[in-house]
Amino acid sequence: MTSRMEGKTAVVVGAGQTPGETIGNGRAMAVLFAREGAKVLCVDRVADRAEETVAQIVEEGGVASSLAADIVKAADCAKIVEEAKARYGRLDVLINNVGIGGGDGPAHRLEETAFDRILSVNLKGMWLTIKAALPAMREQGGGAIVNISSLAARAGGIQLAYEVSKAGVNRLTTSVAQSNARYGVRCNAIMMGYMDTPMAVSGIADATGRSTSEVRAERDARVPLGKMGMAWDTAYAALFLASDEAKFISGAILPVDGGMGVRIG
Repeated sequence: MTSRMEGKTAVVVGAGQTPGETIGNGRAMAVLFAREGAKVLCVDRVADRAEETVAQIVEEGGVASSLAADIVKAADCAKIVEEAKARYGRLDVLINNVGIGGGDGPAHRLEETAFDRILSVNLKGMWLTIKAALPAMREQGGGAIVNISSLAARAGGIQLAYEVSKAGVNRLTTSVAQSNARYGVRCNAIMMGYMDTPMAVSGIADATGRSTSEVRAERDARVPLGKMGMAWDTAYAALFLASDEAKFISGAILPVDGGMGVRIG
């Protein structure tokens, strides 16, 4: 550990994870931030999953607590900020990691209910958490927001709602960065490629009736660097963007994709 987050309070929204063979992005970020000295509020819609992340952090000697919240509800987003301040005194870092798929498809097949649900969670929910956090960050003179986006914002064709939601996340990021720079609040995004996480690999395997090893091998073969990234790759990118090492970086959309974005152009 290098104590890169010493003295900071970090909120990781989506800190739990779906069951699977590997660690998820939210849990990896929460654990890594705690290892680097942050006090972490682990937020998830499913309380048990957030508590599992907290238990891992505490077992390692870190400081963390859990909170059940649904980010599509403005009142829950306000509660996240209130609890962070009540428990730890301030809010330095907000990690927006919540994202869903399911029921998606190309434009001619996508159902309206699926479109509304995915956009509500992936884009509107992220805006609501940012909206709730900004007053606290502005008042204290600074803060760092890291949004989890996806290479689907730039390429695809079979997941319209997800692709549009992530393109929206990128623009949300740059807009928030521009309008809050004078208050010392930075906002950046991580644009992920194929990651070996439970939601991705186990989710696809369950949906298609294939084994996780088959899905993993297929996804690995598509990555220019030869293998999918891990949640820890996402976590270390988020740690950099949230830390003071990135104090002059705002409005960046950082690819963490094993070179896939370069191939796409």
